[in-house]
Amino acid sequence: MRVQKLKPAALILLPMLLATVMVSGQTQTPMGQQGTVFRSTTNYVTTDVLVKDKSGKFVPDLTLTDFEIYEDGVLQKITNFVPVIGGRALSSATTDVATPKRSEGLILPTSKPAADTSGRVFVIFIDDLHLQALDSPRVREVLKQIRDILIKDNDLVGMVSSGYSSIAIDLNYDYGKKRFTEAIGKVMGSGMSPQELIEASQTAEGPAGVRYQAHVAFSTANDLLLKAEKITNRRKSFIYVSSGYDFNPFKDSRYRLQQERYAIPERDANGSVKDPTIGGGIMEPIVDNPFDKNGNQFAESDLIAEIAELVRAARRANVVFYPVDPRGLNSGMADINVRVGSHEWREWITNTVSSLRVLGDETGGFCICEQNDFKKGLQRIDNETSDYYILGYTSNNPDPNKKSRKIEIKSLRPGIELVYKSGYALPIARKVKDVK
Repeated sequence: MRVQKLKPAALILLPMLLATVMVSGQTQTPMGQQGTVFRSTTNYVTTDVLVKDKSGKFVPDLTLTDFEIYEDGVLQKITNFVPVIGGRALSSATTDVATPKRSEGLILPTSKPAADTSGRVFVIFIDDLHLQALDSPRVREVLKQIRDILIKDNDLVGMVSSGYSSIAIDLNYDYGKKRFTEAIGKVMGSGMSPQELIEASQTAEGPAGVRYQAHVAFSTANDLLLKAEKITNRRKSFIYVSSGYDFNPFKDSRYRLQQERYAIPERDANGSVKDPTIGGGIMEPIVDNPFDKNGNQFAESDLIAEIAELVRAARRANVVFYPVDPRGLNSGMADINVRVGSHEWREWITNTVSSLRVLGDETGGFCICEQNDFKKGLQRIDNETSDYYILGYTSNNPDPNKKSRKIEIKSLRPGIELVYKSGYALPIARKVKDVK
């Protein structure tokens, strides 16, 4: 038996989360007392498990008894088991579900109709605040491939943009993909180009507008995750179309522009004025760049913190991110109209792509980045969202004060490879007030 866990991304170390954690609270306020809270907490955890044989094919005939789940080394009792084949949830196997007995003269409440579990759930997030206007035709082509390869008539689909494209389509069935096609026609990138980043007004936190646009994009994505958290027993996929993020881009080129504007001489490591003829006109890295100081030295850490919050929200909602970078494969050289050194260009591409890879790696998905063949990656997403198992249990963790929980899933059938998220963290408890 071979068990494979998702590898954490190199850029950030996050407390591992899993799936949806449901917390129920109860408040009692005796007369004459205020602020006394009595709360009972139940942690119900669900997770999606991809199961493959040695040849990489999905194994469709597993049952509840073929799995074991351990939380912090303690065996858990699986209370919910749902095989999903071809994007459709089959009959689930549950345990410990009490069925009320009918007694003569007893009036029972009307049973709630079963939720619709047909198809898959896709949220298409178009981060047009971080898609350049010149890339708009390429973005539309990528979205057409997503529509034609990934989306089926029985899938629930929602589409939202972060900026000026003004796309806001709630989750619903899109028969004939008419709404999807209409939304594609509205897409227009409004992100800052490399030259605009260099020429933008400089602030203590880098080029003006860079962090604000990132905050808007992350806030929009987080609002979508809060809505997705209400959907249970479904694999929820977040297709994140963006060119990525960098809070301190092209710092050397930005400083050189400032030198030209205000006649600031460049100095070497010893503080002496540097001869501009040295280096044959090649733009070398600046030794003492003031844009590496003040608030800019924390730019990378700030970006990591922003992405970490988005990852936590995705794990709480049991959502898998699949970032898509429509820029495709990059040659490693800047466009001829952008005055940027090759080292800066490669650094910018690396930082922006890495920010997208983290979103995928830390939530159980992957990034379709630095490649021109989007079809292969979309077909892989189609396979991963069509065939899998949903496992659920109520945690009996012996340490209720431990916020981060480690998950290990084992298959009792030999020769099976499991792919799953290996942990989760409890949400921050909030005080619940009495409503009279």
